[in-house]
Amino acid sequence: MQHTFVVYVEDKPGVLNRVASLFRRRNFNIESLTVGHTEMDGVSRMTFVVEADSYMADRIEANLYKLVNVLRVENITERPAVVRDLALIKVQADEKKRPLVLQVVDVFRGRVVDMNQDAVIVEITGTEEKIDGLVDLLRPYGIIEMVRTGIVAMGRGPHTPAISPEFVQALVPEESVAAAMAGD
Repeated sequence: MQHTFVVYVEDKPGVLNRVASLFRRRNFNIESLTVGHTEMDGVSRMTFVVEADSYMADRIEANLYKLVNVLRVENITERPAVVRDLALIKVQADEKKRPLVLQVVDVFRGRVVDMNQDAVIVEITGTEEKIDGLVDLLRPYGIIEMVRTGIVAMGRGPHTPAISPEFVQALVPEESVAAAMAGD
């Protein structure tokens, strides 16, 4: 079963390597990995998707907490969440194929972000299954190039815990934390 982990970490050099090395040492293949800034200065958010059973998922979570730069770990696999992936797909599309390609893209609510005489670049956001479906339908036209961002996920509703200022007090000066809490 695939498990999705959201991991809040200090935004420092080497943190990604330490976290990814944990998965490598335990021989887990990371199916998807995304990293980005959060609303808090000095904190990054990693989203990992890993194939593991429930026992191993619990072990992964416990081991992540042992890493110095890890501030919070959430396994959101069983929780209501919004899960998205983004892809850019360059497809062969001469004058004859272009209307057919555009029709397929429209059905999947993708959008064309670049076009020339022989190709179009399509942007699509959605679940992995949605993107896989579009890729399957575009393949016969000739996919020239494709890139995917990997999964990003966020728990639904107001009860989803967010990163809290107490996690970052050691990372940024107290004045910055107070200003962030006051909305400055």
